[in-house]
Amino acid sequence: MAPQKSDREIKRKTNYGATNSAESNHHQEDESQTYLDEKIVIPEVSGYGFSFRKLWAFTGPGFLMSIAYLDPGNIESDLQCGAIAGFQLLWVLLWATILGLLCQRLAIRLGVVTGKDLGEICYDYYPKAPRVLLWIMIEIAIIGSDMQEVIGTAIAFHLLSAGRIPLWGGILITIVDTFFFLFLDKYGLRKLEAFFGLLITIMAVTFGYEYVVVQPNQKEVLKGIFIPYCKNCGHEELLQAVGIVGAIIMPHNIYLHSSLVKTREIDRTDKKAVKEANMYFLTESTSALFVSFLINLFVMAVFGQAFFQKQNSVVHDVCANSSIFANHSIFPNFPNDNETVSVDIFQGGIILGCYFGSVALYIWAIGILAAGQSSTMTGTYAGQFVMEGFLKLRWSRFARVVFTRAFAILPTIFVAIFKNIKDLSGLNDFLNVLQSILLPFAVIPVLTFTSLQPLMQDFANGILAKIVMTLITGLVCIINLYFVVVSIISLNYLAYYIVIAFV
Repeated sequence: MAPQKSDREIKRKTNYGATNSAESNHHQEDESQTYLDEKIVIPEVSGYGFSFRKLWAFTGPGFLMSIAYLDPGNIESDLQCGAIAGFQLLWVLLWATILGLLCQRLAIRLGVVTGKDLGEICYDYYPKAPRVLLWIMIEIAIIGSDMQEVIGTAIAFHLLSAGRIPLWGGILITIVDTFFFLFLDKYGLRKLEAFFGLLITIMAVTFGYEYVVVQPNQKEVLKGIFIPYCKNCGHEELLQAVGIVGAIIMPHNIYLHSSLVKTREIDRTDKKAVKEANMYFLTESTSALFVSFLINLFVMAVFGQAFFQKQNSVVHDVCANSSIFANHSIFPNFPNDNETVSVDIFQGGIILGCYFGSVALYIWAIGILAAGQSSTMTGTYAGQFVMEGFLKLRWSRFARVVFTRAFAILPTIFVAIFKNIKDLSGLNDFLNVLQSILLPFAVIPVLTFTSLQPLMQDFANGILAKIVMTLITGLVCIINLYFVVVSIISLNYLAYYIVIAFV
């Protein structure tokens, strides 16, 4: 999908290098600004070199972006990978996070240099047909991600209430609490960013607690992180490795990040200021994704230590005799056979409670709740930015939340009422496949636009960067496509083959 506009038109539309005054530049940005209208002023610091004061002013967007690396879909992928492969695929998690950072770097540069997010750039330079197709694909990605977050939040409420809140009840609660939390930005952008920082801290503390309790073998953990290996691994382990990449890099997150960086006051007529903003935003995003890597590491290592190659019969006996499940209100029907245990975010919490006590169960549920709630909020923001960018529509938060919530909650609550929690977890796996299908609709446009010299001018990707990022983009897309094809084949339905061939 190459943009079909002339170089002269592209040069005229970009903000960087414009000869307008600073006041005109600010006015132009205000017209295209989303409902996060507040701009954070970057302080003037005397002297040269790195400034922690400036870094603090730029801190915020990267941590909001990193929430997508910590949503319930990622957590489920982590624990399944740990239970199936132990510590042997921790290096895949590390490199998937690094690949994600490289993709987010492109989103940062696009937003900082042009003053527009990826959706707005697509509106300016793509013809109507591919533009509408892109918008539909990203909306589907947002709705799919929202469904995962609704499922995770509902399971967290179910666990915290010891089964008293049914799954459909937890889903309905997410409608109310999302509206409540989304209006926090009325108290200021920095307070909103601080709230997201609190949710990330809750995840770090809760999953870190599980890590301390389970006490994974530190030598094996370090070996798993830095040495690419997978002894006696087969098709199942390969599929888990591919699934990690698919779960980590989310398509709508690239659109979100390119918009979030617009919340800082940057003089785009000053090349030095633009370069400095790129550097500080990348530093902040690197720190944020390092934190997200640690949290994902905690989950994978916990299940790798405690439940790697555990048999169903062993887990069944332990849980059946556990005092915290005396009333069996939330005790699942674990199969009593010699197959290797299969876990999801619900069963994972239950098994932790069986082995390490009720505190481990409830702390796990609090971590899942923080993951689900925070990612729900950022998903709604991403939907708002995408809609405003692609369609130039400025919906109210209320209308936007109703739109995304309705599409996410109706099918989810249908499954919760008429099926069981195992079907919800299966739906989570399907949604990870969906995200993998849709990833190229974000990665390819952002690579295309950041490589256009008339648009990016001095900040366009160089030859080496183009080659490296094209190879990385191709690798990520191939990995995701493999994951999709294998997952579809395992369903054994002809209709799914036809759909995937069309996509």
